[in-house]
Amino acid sequence: MKYKNLFSPNKLKYVLGKDRPAVDCILCSIINRDSRVKLLEITRTENFVVAANLYPFNAGHLLIFPVRHVEDICDFTGDEALEMHNLLTEVLAVLKQEYNPGGFNIGYNIGRCSGASIPHVHMHVVPRYERELGFADIVGGAKLIVENPSTTMKKLKKAFKLKKGK
Repeated sequence: MKYKNLFSPNKLKYVLGKDRPAVDCILCSIINRDSRVKLLEITRTENFVVAANLYPFNAGHLLIFPVRHVEDICDFTGDEALEMHNLLTEVLAVLKQEYNPGGFNIGYNIGRCSGASIPHVHMHVVPRYERELGFADIVGGAKLIVENPSTTMKKLKKAFKLKKGK
């Protein structure tokens, strides 16, 4: 089934480049806590940030990205690649605890032809749920997101702090 509509306000404008903040790199702006972008950071390590996706596919949709501006995962050092993997396992544990999904889609879009809309490497972590299609999805050809990304950020910030004992 093809979705005619995706219920993520302004996503189409964003993809077309019409509703983007006037910054060089959105992810670098998040890293630097620039007020021109929506700040949905959940946690960070020395080298990586975890943030809620502003235009989520599902509740709990997160992004993991390096603090260092990197456009290709082939440019990661061995230590960065290991740290990102370890952070991914921590993210999965927290998402399982808080959302109890039935599975996950995890991946990168690298390069414009792949659908990447941000030239800064970022991993998508998308929780998947049993029977996630609802009435509006089937009848209206729309995908409804049941949780605001700001709610996701607040919930998971708290979960990460509890996990780390802070």
